Amino acid sequence: MKGFGGSTASEQLASLGPWQDVAPAIAQEERLARIEKARKLTRDAGADALIVGAGTSLRYFAGVPWGGTERLVALLIPVTGDPVMIAPYFELGSLEAELAIHVDIRLWQEDESPTALVADVCRAWNATTLAIDPALPFLFVDRIAKSAPGLTLTSGAPAIDGCRMHKSSAEIALMQQAKSMTLEAHRRAALILREGIKASEVIRFIGDAHRAMGGPGSTFCMVQFGRGSAFPHGLPGDPELHEGDVVLIDTGTTVHGYHSDITRSYVFGTPNDEQRRIWDLENAAQAAAFDAARPGAPCESVDAAARRVLEAAGLGPDYALPGLPHRTGHGIGLSIHEPAYLVRGDTTPLATGMCFSNEPMIVIPDRFGIRLEDHFYMTDDGPRWFTQPQPAIDAPFG
Repeated sequence: MKGFGGSTASEQLASLGPWQDVAPAIAQEERLARIEKARKLTRDAGADALIVGAGTSLRYFAGVPWGGTERLVALLIPVTGDPVMIAPYFELGSLEAELAIHVDIRLWQEDESPTALVADVCRAWNATTLAIDPALPFLFVDRIAKSAPGLTLTSGAPAIDGCRMHKSSAEIALMQQAKSMTLEAHRRAALILREGIKASEVIRFIGDAHRAMGGPGSTFCMVQFGRGSAFPHGLPGDPELHEGDVVLIDTGTTVHGYHSDITRSYVFGTPNDEQRRIWDLENAAQAAAFDAARPGAPCESVDAAARRVLEAAGLGPDYALPGLPHRTGHGIGLSIHEPAYLVRGDTTPLATGMCFSNEPMIVIPDRFGIRLEDHFYMTDDGPRWFTQPQPAIDAPFG
């Protein structure tokens, strides 16, 4: 059966191929520059060394894409001297295959204490204060404290966030590819919609489309129809699409670990007056947020700009419904949500290289919701869109 745009899933997938404008991976020189910046920020924070646990920050500095487990894998970065990688002995071969920088590797056997190894390294460096990766599990923080009782532990967020919040041109290129691929998956998904299609069919298609373009599939995919669109993260179940339903699709993929996260909202059929009015308000709020993102302005001012549009139209105030129930946006990079945040209380000044979602969703309780989500990055002159916003409720892709 032909879809909303007169096409089938198989036809759309057959016409997709590997993405042509491929962004290069992060170079070793850039990773080394990141480590040097982390040293300076660690020193400025009054610490002698920084520990980075397995996860996105370890990938950022060392290229190792491992998630955390109960076995400690971590990079120790001193303010002077060579970094040291702590890892299980049996993981050495896999670790060496993933490492994108040259580091001294210290290994521990299964019956040995990795945090004792951390303590030994810190003693050898005469370190008295260790900055802790804010994502390092308490399990390891507690054990480091017991293994090195004379070591002062402090937050490593100033160093890690201070590096990761400001994206390089190479990072922005990777994110641009991911977002462009996801926007194309969105466009193709609209073409296969038909009366009675299940959300699971659309989710499966979007994952296949991401893979057809060379991605790893969808890192996540939320497809909501009608009433389900009124819930920011959806409802359980597998709804079917019907005439007049709001369609809300929020999805993304990754390129070399860097995320996309784009939402489109439109109507299957002809929008009614209320759907059109709320869509237009959402569009205006998104535009106001973008316009407010000026260099040096606090992150919270972007959220405030979006809310002023909605409150002037009688929505809200604050998080009250009908209105905007969550922050206007989040930082994005190797983590899909990362500092800084476009929310009241985050006074981080906007600066070149910062990347954000812009998604001031409007919820009409128990009826429908409209979320338009595109991302922008900051330049010296102001914000730049990664993807152009949706032009109209009945023209989701121009």
